[in-house]
Amino acid sequence: MSQTHASGDNDVRAGSGSFRTYTLGFVLSLVLTVIPFALVMTGALPHGATLACLYAAAVIQIVVHLHYFLHLDRSSGMYWNMLSLLFTFFIMFLFIGGSLWIMYSLHSRM
Repeated sequence: MSQTHASGDNDVRAGSGSFRTYTLGFVLSLVLTVIPFALVMTGALPHGATLACLYAAAVIQIVVHLHYFLHLDRSSGMYWNMLSLLFTFFIMFLFIGGSLWIMYSLHSRM
């Protein structure tokens, strides 16, 4: 006896994007790359403001890639994918932060 499951809210699949959404994601990625590049090459802003714009564009571009290309959103079907991504960021933070902490501690003791 096999039991079949109806496709519904419990169906967890990666969303398939249309040509329009991929194009929009690509255009947004290009804009978010060109703006910091132009700011750095022209020197239009002071150093601190340029760095702030660069970091802001980088964070926004990460969100654009997660939404338009990896299809991660706040839907219930993507809960476990988002949770595993957050866990990965946490582990990376621990490894990088712990390594920097150890190197700083060793440097101050020498």
